[in-house]
Amino acid sequence: MARKAKRDLTMEEQLARGPMDFPFLMLVLLLLGIGLVMLFSASYYTAFRDSSPRVHNNPYFYVTNQAIYGAVGLAGMYIISKINYQRFRWMAPLLLGLSVVLLVLCYVPGLNAPINGVKRWLRVFLVFGPTYQPSEIAKVAVVLFFAARLCKRDTEKQLRFTKRTNTGRFLNWLEKIGFLELVPYGLVLVVVLGLVVFEYHVSGALLVAVGAVAVLFVSGISLRWFIGLGGAGVALVSLMYITTDYVKRKFSIWLDPWAADPQNEGFQFRQGMYSIASGGLLGRGLGESNQKYGFVPEPENDMIFSIVVEELGLVGAFAILVLFSLLILRGYWLALHARDKFGTLTIVGIITLLAAQVFFNIGVVTGMIPNTGIPLPFFSYGGTALMIHLAEMGMILSISRQIPAPRND
Repeated sequence: MARKAKRDLTMEEQLARGPMDFPFLMLVLLLLGIGLVMLFSASYYTAFRDSSPRVHNNPYFYVTNQAIYGAVGLAGMYIISKINYQRFRWMAPLLLGLSVVLLVLCYVPGLNAPINGVKRWLRVFLVFGPTYQPSEIAKVAVVLFFAARLCKRDTEKQLRFTKRTNTGRFLNWLEKIGFLELVPYGLVLVVVLGLVVFEYHVSGALLVAVGAVAVLFVSGISLRWFIGLGGAGVALVSLMYITTDYVKRKFSIWLDPWAADPQNEGFQFRQGMYSIASGGLLGRGLGESNQKYGFVPEPENDMIFSIVVEELGLVGAFAILVLFSLLILRGYWLALHARDKFGTLTIVGIITLLAAQVFFNIGVVTGMIPNTGIPLPFFSYGGTALMIHLAEMGMILSISRQIPAPRND
Protein backbone atom coordinates (compact mmCIF):
# COMPACT_ATOMS: atom_id res chain seq x y z
CA MET A 1 0.00 0.00 0.00
CA ALA A 2 1.49 3.34 -1.02
CA ARG A 3 2.48 5.75 1.72
CA LYS A 4 0.25 8.76 2.10
CA ALA A 5 1.75 11.87 0.52
CA LYS A 6 3.14 14.37 2.98
CA ARG A 7 0.94 17.45 3.28
CA ASP A 8 2.52 20.66 2.04
CA LEU A 9 2.94 23.30 4.71
CA THR A 10 0.81 26.40 4.41
CA MET A 11 2.48 29.80 4.22
CA GLU A 12 1.38 30.49 7.80
CA GLU A 13 2.98 27.25 9.03
CA GLN A 14 6.20 27.95 7.14
CA LEU A 15 6.47 31.41 8.67
CA ALA A 16 5.88 30.09 12.20
CA ARG A 17 8.65 27.50 11.80
CA GLY A 18 11.45 30.00 11.33
CA PRO A 19 14.36 30.08 13.81
CA MET A 20 13.72 31.87 17.09
CA ASP A 21 16.09 34.66 18.08
CA PHE A 22 19.01 32.90 19.77
CA PRO A 23 20.58 35.93 21.55
CA PHE A 24 17.24 36.82 23.16
CA LEU A 25 16.69 33.22 24.24
CA MET A 26 20.18 32.95 25.76
CA LEU A 27 19.73 36.17 27.74
CA VAL A 28 16.42 34.90 29.17
CA LEU A 29 18.03 31.59 30.18
CA LEU A 30 21.05 33.34 31.71
CA LEU A 31 18.90 35.64 33.84
CA LEU A 32 16.67 32.76 34.90
CA GLY A 33 19.67 30.63 35.92
CA ILE A 34 21.37 33.43 37.85
CA GLY A 35 18.04 34.33 39.44
CA LEU A 36 17.57 30.78 40.76
CA VAL A 37 21.07 30.73 42.26
CA MET A 38 20.57 34.09 43.97
CA LEU A 39 17.09 33.11 45.18
CA PHE A 40 18.51 30.02 46.89
CA SER A 41 21.26 32.07 48.51
CA ALA A 42 18.80 34.75 49.69
CA SER A 43 16.04 32.44 50.88
CA TYR A 44 17.52 29.36 52.51
CA TYR A 45 17.85 30.92 55.98
CA THR A 46 14.32 32.34 55.87
CA ALA A 47 12.96 28.94 54.81
CA PHE A 48 15.04 27.11 57.44
CA ARG A 49 13.56 29.30 60.21
CA ASP A 50 9.98 28.94 58.91
CA SER A 51 8.22 26.17 60.82
CA SER A 52 4.83 26.67 59.16
CA PRO A 53 3.19 23.55 57.67
CA ARG A 54 3.80 24.94 54.18
CA VAL A 55 7.58 25.35 54.53
CA HIS A 56 8.33 23.02 57.47
CA ASN A 57 11.91 24.28 57.99
CA ASN A 58 12.96 23.13 54.53
CA PRO A 59 15.84 25.39 53.36
CA TYR A 60 15.24 24.29 49.76
CA PHE A 61 11.55 25.21 49.79
CA TYR A 62 11.70 28.47 47.84
CA VAL A 63 14.28 27.47 45.26
CA THR A 64 12.66 24.07 44.65
CA ASN A 65 9.26 25.61 44.02
CA GLN A 66 10.75 28.33 41.84
CA ALA A 67 12.72 25.78 39.81
CA ILE A 68 9.58 23.69 39.21
CA TYR A 69 7.62 26.75 38.10
CA GLY A 70 10.59 27.81 35.99
CA ALA A 71 10.69 24.41 34.24
CA VAL A 72 6.94 24.59 33.53
CA GLY A 73 7.37 28.19 32.38
CA LEU A 74 10.19 27.23 30.00
CA ALA A 75 8.02 24.49 28.50
CA GLY A 76 5.21 27.02 28.09
CA MET A 77 7.62 29.55 26.58
CA TYR A 78 8.72 27.00 23.98
CA ILE A 79 5.14 26.00 23.11
CA ILE A 80 4.05 29.65 22.79
CA SER A 81 7.10 30.41 20.64
CA LYS A 82 5.89 27.75 18.16
CA ILE A 83 2.47 29.41 17.78
CA ASN A 84 2.03 31.77 14.86
CA TYR A 85 1.76 35.09 16.69
CA GLN A 86 -1.00 36.27 14.33
CA ARG A 87 -3.32 34.08 16.39
CA PHE A 88 -2.72 36.37 19.36
CA ARG A 89 -4.89 38.96 17.59
CA TRP A 90 -8.17 37.10 18.02
CA MET A 91 -7.05 35.78 21.39
CA ALA A 92 -6.49 39.32 22.74
CA PRO A 93 -10.17 40.23 23.44
CA LEU A 94 -10.74 36.82 25.05
CA LEU A 95 -7.70 37.23 27.28
CA LEU A 96 -8.77 40.75 28.23
CA GLY A 97 -12.28 39.54 29.11
CA LEU A 98 -10.82 36.69 31.17
CA SER A 99 -8.52 39.07 33.06
CA VAL A 100 -11.45 41.37 33.91
CA VAL A 101 -13.48 38.41 35.22
CA LEU A 102 -10.54 37.27 37.36
CA LEU A 103 -10.05 40.78 38.72
CA VAL A 104 -13.74 40.88 39.68
CA LEU A 105 -13.39 37.52 41.46
CA CYS A 106 -10.76 39.10 43.70
CA TYR A 107 -13.64 40.96 45.36
CA VAL A 108 -15.74 37.83 45.98
CA PRO A 109 -15.38 36.49 49.54
CA GLY A 110 -14.63 32.77 49.56
CA LEU A 111 -13.13 32.84 46.07
CA ASN A 112 -10.37 35.35 46.68
CA ALA A 113 -7.26 34.56 48.72
CA PRO A 114 -6.53 37.74 50.73
CA ILE A 115 -3.06 38.09 52.23
CA ASN A 116 -2.59 40.58 55.08
CA GLY A 117 -6.10 41.86 54.38
CA VAL A 118 -5.28 42.74 50.75
CA LYS A 119 -7.56 41.10 48.16
CA ARG A 120 -5.37 40.96 45.08
CA TRP A 121 -4.79 37.18 44.94
CA LEU A 122 -6.76 34.19 43.66
CA ARG A 123 -6.00 30.50 43.88
CA VAL A 124 -5.23 28.64 40.67
CA PHE A 125 -8.24 26.34 41.22
CA LEU A 126 -10.31 29.07 42.94
CA VAL A 127 -10.65 27.27 46.28
CA PHE A 128 -7.28 25.49 46.47
CA GLY A 129 -3.84 25.50 44.91
CA PRO A 130 -1.09 28.16 44.70
CA THR A 131 -2.02 31.83 44.62
CA TYR A 132 -1.48 34.30 41.80
CA GLN A 133 -2.33 37.92 41.02
CA PRO A 134 -4.80 38.41 38.14
CA SER A 135 -3.18 41.81 37.54
CA GLU A 136 -0.21 39.89 36.08
CA ILE A 137 -2.53 38.52 33.39
CA ALA A 138 -4.21 41.91 32.94
CA LYS A 139 -0.88 43.56 32.08
CA VAL A 140 -0.20 41.39 29.05
CA ALA A 141 -3.91 41.24 28.11
CA VAL A 142 -4.08 45.04 27.84
CA VAL A 143 -0.88 45.11 25.76
CA LEU A 144 -2.18 42.47 23.33
CA PHE A 145 -5.62 44.10 23.04
CA PHE A 146 -4.19 47.53 22.36
CA ALA A 147 -1.65 46.14 19.88
CA ALA A 148 -4.33 44.15 18.01
CA ARG A 149 -6.53 47.24 17.58
CA LEU A 150 -3.87 49.90 17.04
CA CYS A 151 -1.98 47.95 14.37
CA LYS A 152 -4.94 48.68 12.03
CA ARG A 153 -5.26 52.40 12.75
CA ASP A 154 -3.39 53.44 9.57
CA THR A 155 -5.93 51.67 7.37
CA GLU A 156 -9.09 52.70 9.21
CA LYS A 157 -11.18 55.47 7.75
CA GLN A 158 -11.81 58.60 9.78
CA LEU A 159 -15.31 58.90 11.18
CA ARG A 160 -17.57 61.46 9.54
CA PHE A 161 -20.65 63.06 11.14
CA THR A 162 -23.21 65.42 9.70
CA LYS A 163 -22.19 69.07 9.58
CA ARG A 164 -25.79 70.26 9.75
CA THR A 165 -26.05 70.05 13.55
CA ASN A 166 -23.95 71.39 16.39
CA THR A 167 -23.59 67.86 17.74
CA GLY A 168 -22.29 66.57 14.42
CA ARG A 169 -19.81 69.43 14.07
CA PHE A 170 -18.62 68.87 17.65
CA LEU A 171 -18.12 65.15 17.02
CA ASN A 172 -16.19 65.92 13.83
CA TRP A 173 -13.91 68.19 15.85
CA LEU A 174 -13.38 65.47 18.47
CA GLU A 175 -12.53 63.02 15.69
CA LYS A 176 -10.14 65.52 14.13
CA ILE A 177 -8.12 65.99 17.34
CA GLY A 178 -8.06 62.22 17.91
CA PHE A 179 -10.26 62.10 21.00
CA LEU A 180 -12.86 59.65 19.68
CA GLU A 181 -10.11 57.24 18.66
CA LEU A 182 -8.91 57.09 22.26
CA VAL A 183 -12.34 56.47 23.81
CA PRO A 184 -12.33 52.62 23.62
CA TYR A 185 -8.80 52.46 25.02
CA GLY A 186 -9.70 54.88 27.77
CA LEU A 187 -12.74 52.80 28.75
CA VAL A 188 -10.64 49.63 28.91
CA LEU A 189 -8.06 51.35 31.10
CA VAL A 190 -10.69 52.84 33.41
CA VAL A 191 -12.22 49.38 34.01
CA VAL A 192 -8.94 47.50 34.45
CA LEU A 193 -7.12 50.17 36.45
CA GLY A 194 -10.15 50.73 38.65
CA LEU A 195 -10.38 47.04 39.51
CA VAL A 196 -6.65 46.82 40.23
CA VAL A 197 -6.38 50.04 42.27
CA PHE A 198 -9.25 49.15 44.59
CA GLU A 199 -7.54 45.85 45.36
CA TYR A 200 -4.99 48.17 46.96
CA HIS A 201 -2.51 47.24 44.24
CA VAL A 202 -1.32 50.64 43.05
CA SER A 203 1.98 49.25 41.74
CA GLY A 204 0.08 46.74 39.57
CA ALA A 205 -2.08 49.53 38.17
CA LEU A 206 1.07 51.53 37.43
CA LEU A 207 2.51 48.66 35.38
CA VAL A 208 -0.75 48.17 33.45
CA ALA A 209 -0.69 51.88 32.60
CA VAL A 210 2.99 51.77 31.55
CA GLY A 211 2.41 48.91 29.10
CA ALA A 212 -0.69 50.57 27.65
CA VAL A 213 0.99 53.96 27.24
CA ALA A 214 4.01 52.36 25.52
CA VAL A 215 1.79 50.71 22.90
CA LEU A 216 -0.26 53.89 22.38
CA PHE A 217 2.88 56.00 21.97
CA VAL A 218 4.57 53.73 19.41
CA SER A 219 1.33 53.38 17.43
CA GLY A 220 1.54 57.07 16.55
CA ILE A 221 -0.99 58.67 18.90
CA SER A 222 -0.38 62.42 19.09
CA LEU A 223 2.19 63.50 21.66
CA ARG A 224 -0.12 66.14 23.12
CA TRP A 225 -2.32 63.44 24.62
CA PHE A 226 0.64 62.01 26.54
CA ILE A 227 1.57 65.46 27.81
CA GLY A 228 -1.99 65.90 29.03
CA LEU A 229 -2.02 62.41 30.53
CA GLY A 230 1.26 63.09 32.32
CA GLY A 231 -0.12 66.32 33.74
CA ALA A 232 -3.26 64.53 34.90
CA GLY A 233 -1.12 61.86 36.57
CA VAL A 234 0.94 64.45 38.44
CA ALA A 235 -2.23 66.21 39.54
CA LEU A 236 -3.74 62.92 40.76
CA VAL A 237 -0.64 62.01 42.77
CA SER A 238 -0.55 65.50 44.25
CA LEU A 239 -4.21 65.21 45.25
CA MET A 240 -3.57 61.81 46.84
CA TYR A 241 -0.59 63.25 48.71
CA ILE A 242 -2.72 66.09 50.10
CA THR A 243 -5.80 64.06 50.99
CA THR A 244 -4.39 60.60 51.90
CA ASP A 245 -2.25 60.09 54.99
CA TYR A 246 -0.99 56.73 53.66
CA VAL A 247 0.47 58.28 50.50
CA LYS A 248 1.84 61.27 52.41
CA ARG A 249 3.58 58.94 54.87
CA LYS A 250 5.02 56.85 52.03
CA PHE A 251 6.58 59.94 50.45
CA SER A 252 7.84 61.17 53.82
CA ILE A 253 9.62 57.87 54.49
CA TRP A 254 11.13 57.95 51.01
CA LEU A 255 12.38 61.52 51.37
CA ASP A 256 13.88 60.91 54.83
CA PRO A 257 13.93 57.19 55.74
CA TRP A 258 16.45 57.78 58.51
CA ALA A 259 14.02 59.97 60.46
CA ALA A 260 11.32 57.30 60.62
CA ASP A 261 10.78 54.76 63.39
CA PRO A 262 13.93 52.57 63.20
CA GLN A 263 11.97 49.39 64.05
CA ASN A 264 8.98 50.07 61.82
CA GLU A 265 8.78 52.63 59.01
CA GLY A 266 11.91 52.84 56.91
CA PHE A 267 13.30 49.62 58.42
CA GLN A 268 13.27 47.72 55.13
CA PHE A 269 15.07 50.48 53.24
CA ARG A 270 17.71 50.90 55.97
CA GLN A 271 18.54 47.22 56.10
CA GLY A 272 18.73 47.10 52.32
CA MET A 273 21.16 50.00 52.35
CA TYR A 274 23.32 48.27 54.96
CA SER A 275 23.34 45.19 52.75
CA ILE A 276 24.37 47.16 49.66
CA ALA A 277 27.03 49.14 51.54
CA SER A 278 28.62 46.02 53.03
CA GLY A 279 29.00 44.44 49.61
CA GLY A 280 31.64 46.86 48.40
CA LEU A 281 33.20 46.48 44.98
CA LEU A 282 33.52 42.69 44.75
CA GLY A 283 31.07 41.53 47.42
CA ARG A 284 31.32 39.19 50.37
CA GLY A 285 31.03 36.13 48.15
CA LEU A 286 28.16 33.96 47.00
CA GLY A 287 26.17 32.76 50.01
CA GLU A 288 28.09 35.00 52.45
CA SER A 289 25.49 37.73 53.05
CA ASN A 290 24.95 38.71 56.69
CA GLN A 291 21.81 40.80 56.15
CA LYS A 292 19.73 37.85 54.96
CA TYR A 293 19.92 36.37 58.46
CA GLY A 294 16.76 38.05 59.69
CA PHE A 295 17.72 41.67 59.00
CA VAL A 296 16.43 42.42 55.49
CA PRO A 297 12.67 41.67 55.50
CA GLU A 298 11.69 38.96 52.98
CA PRO A 299 15.05 38.91 51.17
CA GLU A 300 13.68 36.39 48.66
CA ASN A 301 11.09 38.85 47.35
CA ASP A 302 11.27 42.58 46.61
CA MET A 303 14.62 43.13 48.37
CA ILE A 304 16.57 40.35 46.69
CA PHE A 305 18.69 42.82 44.73
CA SER A 306 20.21 44.14 47.98
CA ILE A 307 21.40 40.59 48.74
CA VAL A 308 22.77 40.33 45.19
CA VAL A 309 24.88 43.48 45.73
CA GLU A 310 26.08 42.33 49.16
CA GLU A 311 27.24 38.94 47.87
CA LEU A 312 28.42 39.82 44.35
CA GLY A 313 29.42 43.43 44.94
CA LEU A 314 28.94 46.36 42.62
CA VAL A 315 30.74 44.48 39.85
CA GLY A 316 28.36 41.50 40.00
CA ALA A 317 25.28 43.72 40.31
CA PHE A 318 26.47 45.78 37.34
CA ALA A 319 26.91 42.59 35.29
CA ILE A 320 23.31 41.58 36.05
CA LEU A 321 22.08 45.04 35.07
CA VAL A 322 24.02 44.70 31.81
CA LEU A 323 22.24 41.40 31.11
CA PHE A 324 18.87 43.02 31.74
CA SER A 325 19.87 45.95 29.51
CA LEU A 326 20.96 43.63 26.70
CA LEU A 327 17.67 41.71 26.96
CA ILE A 328 15.66 44.93 26.81
CA LEU A 329 17.69 46.36 23.93
CA ARG A 330 17.49 43.09 22.02
CA GLY A 331 13.74 43.12 22.53
CA TYR A 332 13.43 46.60 21.07
CA TRP A 333 15.68 45.54 18.17
CA LEU A 334 13.27 42.67 17.46
CA ALA A 335 10.38 45.14 17.62
CA LEU A 336 12.04 47.33 14.99
CA HIS A 337 12.51 44.34 12.67
CA ALA A 338 9.16 42.63 13.27
CA ARG A 339 7.22 41.45 10.24
CA ASP A 340 4.26 43.76 10.87
CA LYS A 341 2.98 46.48 13.16
CA PHE A 342 1.14 44.05 15.42
CA GLY A 343 4.41 42.29 16.18
CA THR A 344 6.17 45.59 16.78
CA LEU A 345 3.53 46.91 19.18
CA THR A 346 3.31 43.61 21.09
CA ILE A 347 7.07 43.42 21.68
CA VAL A 348 7.27 47.09 22.67
CA GLY A 349 4.50 46.64 25.25
CA ILE A 350 5.99 43.48 26.78
CA ILE A 351 9.58 44.72 26.85
CA THR A 352 8.55 48.08 28.30
CA LEU A 353 6.72 46.21 31.08
CA LEU A 354 9.89 44.24 31.82
CA ALA A 355 12.05 47.37 31.76
CA ALA A 356 9.64 49.19 34.08
CA GLN A 357 9.63 46.33 36.59
CA VAL A 358 13.43 46.22 36.69
CA PHE A 359 13.64 50.00 37.09
CA PHE A 360 10.97 50.21 39.79
CA ASN A 361 12.40 47.33 41.83
CA ILE A 362 15.98 48.55 41.78
CA GLY A 363 14.81 52.14 42.23
CA VAL A 364 13.05 51.16 45.46
CA VAL A 365 16.00 49.12 46.77
CA THR A 366 18.43 51.97 46.13
CA GLY A 367 16.08 54.71 47.34
CA MET A 368 15.57 56.45 44.00
CA ILE A 369 11.78 56.16 44.18
CA PRO A 370 9.17 55.44 46.89
CA ASN A 371 8.36 51.84 47.78
CA THR A 372 6.16 50.27 45.09
CA GLY A 373 6.20 46.58 46.03
CA ILE A 374 7.23 45.43 42.53
CA PRO A 375 9.38 42.25 42.35
CA LEU A 376 12.53 41.82 40.25
CA PRO A 377 11.78 39.68 37.15
CA PHE A 378 13.46 36.23 37.09
CA PHE A 379 14.92 36.80 40.59
CA SER A 380 12.17 37.46 43.14
CA TYR A 381 10.20 34.49 44.45
CA GLY A 382 6.83 33.98 42.81
CA GLY A 383 6.10 30.94 40.68
CA THR A 384 3.03 32.08 38.77
CA ALA A 385 4.60 35.49 38.09
CA LEU A 386 7.69 33.72 36.72
CA MET A 387 5.57 31.56 34.42
CA ILE A 388 3.77 34.62 33.08
CA HIS A 389 7.11 36.36 32.46
CA LEU A 390 8.33 33.33 30.51
CA ALA A 391 5.06 33.18 28.57
CA GLU A 392 5.62 36.81 27.57
CA MET A 393 9.15 35.94 26.45
CA GLY A 394 7.61 33.10 24.40
CA MET A 395 5.40 35.63 22.61
CA ILE A 396 8.46 37.67 21.69
CA LEU A 397 10.27 34.56 20.45
CA SER A 398 7.20 33.67 18.37
CA ILE A 399 7.36 37.08 16.70
CA SER A 400 11.12 36.71 16.18
CA ARG A 401 10.53 33.54 14.12
CA GLN A 402 8.89 35.60 11.38
CA ILE A 403 11.45 38.38 11.12
CA PRO A 404 12.52 38.48 7.46
CA ALA A 405 16.05 37.17 6.89
CA PRO A 406 18.58 39.79 5.72
CA ARG A 407 19.11 39.84 1.98
CA ASN A 408 22.58 39.22 0.58
CA ASP A 409 22.66 41.50 -2.45
